Amino acid sequence: MSGTEHETERPTLNAIRANRRTFLTGAGLAIASGFAANLPSRAHAITAPSSASRRYPFTLGIASGDPTPDGVVIWTRLAPSPYEIGGGLDGRAHPVQWQVATDSSFAQVLREGTARAHPEYSHSVHVDVGGLQAGRDYYYRFRSGTHLSETGRTRTAPQLGAHLTGLNLVVASCQSLGGGFYHAWKDAATDPADAVLFLGDYIYEYAVDATSVRWPYTPPLPDDFQRQTDTLDRYRQQYSLHKSDPDLIEAHRLSPWIVTWDDHEVVNDYDSTDEQLMTRRANAYRAYWEHMPLRLSQLPSGPDARLYRRLTYGNLAQFNVLDTRQYRSPSLPGSRTLDTPERRDPSRTMLGTAQEAWLLDGLSASSARWNVLANSVLFGRLDSDPSDGQSYSTGGWDGYQASQQKIIQHVTDQTVDNFVVLTGDVHRNYDLDILADYDTPGSATVGVEFAGTSISSGRDGQDSDAGVQDRYAANPHLKFANLQRGYLRCRVDHESWTTELRVLDRVSTPEYSVSTRKTLMTEAGNPGLVEV
Repeated sequence: MSGTEHETERPTLNAIRANRRTFLTGAGLAIASGFAANLPSRAHAITAPSSASRRYPFTLGIASGDPTPDGVVIWTRLAPSPYEIGGGLDGRAHPVQWQVATDSSFAQVLREGTARAHPEYSHSVHVDVGGLQAGRDYYYRFRSGTHLSETGRTRTAPQLGAHLTGLNLVVASCQSLGGGFYHAWKDAATDPADAVLFLGDYIYEYAVDATSVRWPYTPPLPDDFQRQTDTLDRYRQQYSLHKSDPDLIEAHRLSPWIVTWDDHEVVNDYDSTDEQLMTRRANAYRAYWEHMPLRLSQLPSGPDARLYRRLTYGNLAQFNVLDTRQYRSPSLPGSRTLDTPERRDPSRTMLGTAQEAWLLDGLSASSARWNVLANSVLFGRLDSDPSDGQSYSTGGWDGYQASQQKIIQHVTDQTVDNFVVLTGDVHRNYDLDILADYDTPGSATVGVEFAGTSISSGRDGQDSDAGVQDRYAANPHLKFANLQRGYLRCRVDHESWTTELRVLDRVSTPEYSVSTRKTLMTEAGNPGLVEV
């Protein structure tokens, strides 16, 4: 964390003009309070830019995230040589100026200051900007030395309880660089969302080599990339490689993001607590925070981090952002399981005691029209055996049936309005009705789930296969499935939640086409998916 806002009075028009000139020329900086590990929090004087900072430092773009009614986090990281260990900077802290304005030309600057990009945090900058108006667009930018970043657009959340007529969301997950190009992000950026929900697998920990769709990389990557990611430096490099993609940079620039993780931010299917894994987890969590637009409260302490949180958009939607990795009981052996007693063991948990209680309390207290779980793994039941047998995933909520049913029962008992689950992980589109009791034929529908496909993981994919047909046969509550790459576009109002499944014909080549494969809707007060 490199800076939190220092409150200042709104400047006069003459001061605004002066501020624009001085921001671009590097003089007359406003000072903001700074934060660094084991260092005092105080105002810092500007120092002369080093030779390293004379190279363009904003190679990984800029971002904003976790909007509230009066603020938002803005982020960047100084990395003139992003693929090198250290990003091409020395071991000193570097001053970074920032501005937030009501217009893209910065004629009306509302907040500005100077943060410190510390080497302890990979020269990342997280500014928690407050004092903004609810439910409106803002523009932001950074300067380091003589270099000016691009201008970002962000948007604050509406006032708590305020009437909100509509919400435009993008939901995405799973963006393996080895799997293909980020064409989905290019398409998403053509209609900037009020918020982007990213539901896990932002990076993949695998070595980067000739198996990658994008190989060879230009310029050539350092040899470090040819081994799996486990150290802090390697995780930082892996984020640098993913975040240098121009389409991902643009998607971050144009909308605030709300993020959570899945497993590949650490290592595939992790749930161990042995010392070696915990060391690796600490490295991974630290690098994740350094590269996401998150607040100081999400800064990890070793292998632990409080990532689950709640964001509310007026009276329209409450988003419960879950962490389905850090607190889960060990998975059952193998990738699939029968309906065994272990699967239904009430002592096994997906969320852990504290997060589960937090979620249930929040659902009970909510007055929002739509109550949403932003979640990394498939929530609803999905049997893959079309015969009289049963076969369930061990990694999703099906592997933790008692936790799954406890939440469903709470939604039913508390009459939680308009329950919607948004999901990543599965590299395919699964759209399901959530039933009160999956073991009882004809059980009532209490909510819906939109599990979105991957941005690129799994390569091109296809429209359907035999496995999809098996799942249709075994799961009458499965309303649609598709195996192509893409993302979800959700349009929400008080009458309905409508989701477009945007899909790509390919991600394995620079050439592609994009289309809406299916549009599904659920009406407020009438749970269940219907095709539009």
